[in-house]
Amino acid sequence: MGTGVETLTVTVDAQASPERVFAVLTDWPRHHEWMLLTRAWVVEGDGHSRGSRLAATTGIGPLSFLDTMDVTGWRPPDEVEVRHTGRVVRGTGRFQVLPRPGGGSRILWEEHLHLPFGVAGRIGWRVAGPLSAVFLRLSLRRLAALALRAP
Repeated sequence: MGTGVETLTVTVDAQASPERVFAVLTDWPRHHEWMLLTRAWVVEGDGHSRGSRLAATTGIGPLSFLDTMDVTGWRPPDEVEVRHTGRVVRGTGRFQVLPRPGGGSRILWEEHLHLPFGVAGRIGWRVAGPLSAVFLRLSLRRLAALALRAP
């Protein structure tokens, strides 16, 4: 915990193909359909290439924050990477969608976050980290279900 950078990783299996999961995952305006309390949109570029810029709001009313991101890696249907550039969320994030033997896919969401607020942020992470993992895992389960039914 001394560096102020924490890693958060969650993995969920999906019945849908990696191509289908990746398509739904990277349909940024549809994030609200699977990512809890979050709306995302493309700010610059096409949203489907390195150099594109994205933004998302997470939370409810005054308890929400803006997360701005630059797409730094784009390898469909396997991986998308972002660099978080906002005031609250800084660091890097990565989604990987990997084929599973026998069909379906495995979705991995990994974040390397620079914690804000110094020592207070590191102490707060002891609670926020596990809660965030629950939030991310539930969101990925919703993504897996949406990828099966969405056109």
